[in-house]
Amino acid sequence: MIRVEVGKMRRGDIVKRRNPQAQMVWNIFQLLLGAMIVALSFNMFLVPNGIASGGVSGISILVQKLTGIIPALTQWAINIPLFITGLLLLGRKFGAKTLLGTLLLPLFVLLTASVPAPTDNPILAAIYGGIGVGLGLGLVFRGGGSTGGLDLAAQLLHRYTGLPYSLAVVCFDGCVIIAAGFIFSPETSLYALIGLFVTSKTIDFVQNGLQLSKVAFIISDHTEEVAKAILDDLDRGLTRLDGHGGYTGAGRTVLMVVVGQNEVPKLKQLVRDIDSGAFVIISNTAEVLGQGFKLES
Repeated sequence: MIRVEVGKMRRGDIVKRRNPQAQMVWNIFQLLLGAMIVALSFNMFLVPNGIASGGVSGISILVQKLTGIIPALTQWAINIPLFITGLLLLGRKFGAKTLLGTLLLPLFVLLTASVPAPTDNPILAAIYGGIGVGLGLGLVFRGGGSTGGLDLAAQLLHRYTGLPYSLAVVCFDGCVIIAAGFIFSPETSLYALIGLFVTSKTIDFVQNGLQLSKVAFIISDHTEEVAKAILDDLDRGLTRLDGHGGYTGAGRTVLMVVVGQNEVPKLKQLVRDIDSGAFVIISNTAEVLGQGFKLES
């Protein structure tokens, strides 16, 4: 059984609410801005250096190398049929914003095709191209959208074969990168791996930010005193969990509290002052939503 004590709102915390219309406008803005950043990064860094770091964008670079067809046309030719197939087989859960991303990203790629490349160094291109694409995709995802492409293909493969979704994405991206090794050079495929890695890490950064919160589990013989200190002195809410000792089987109350990284020293000092023998586990948590922390945007 889990017993929850709702903590008071921290002083200075202001709950911001967006009305649905404003939220929709903000989401669409993030989607458009993200798609533009992806397109610029694609044309400035990836295309000139032949870095096909997976996905439909990577396929379009390979097709351009083999046939001369501009990437935007290839992306439309792949994305639109994939979107229609997903709509028919997986239902309408993709929504209008996925369709918007599917159509607009190739359009932005077409419009920014003449932007000059700032570097011909493939390592710099892989790193900065990966950062730009990751930043753009992160904004698109924060806006609740998608750029379609091989993500839809991976969802279809997952649904009809049982292959884990993450593994399906890796398989598709891996095939594109391996093909790049044959069409361009093995060295180019290694640069593509760097770009793909940087993209994934940048997406995580955009989604979660740098401010890691901490979650602490506290087992003490002075539970009530520790709980009161957390509520009053630290000004944080907490949750009481009913636990049992693994050896004795005796019932124990476990306190769970989420704090900001800068509050960890104060939390440890509070517990130490009350019960120097308390057992405390503190670990990172990537994202916390709710009162006293970040509100969903």
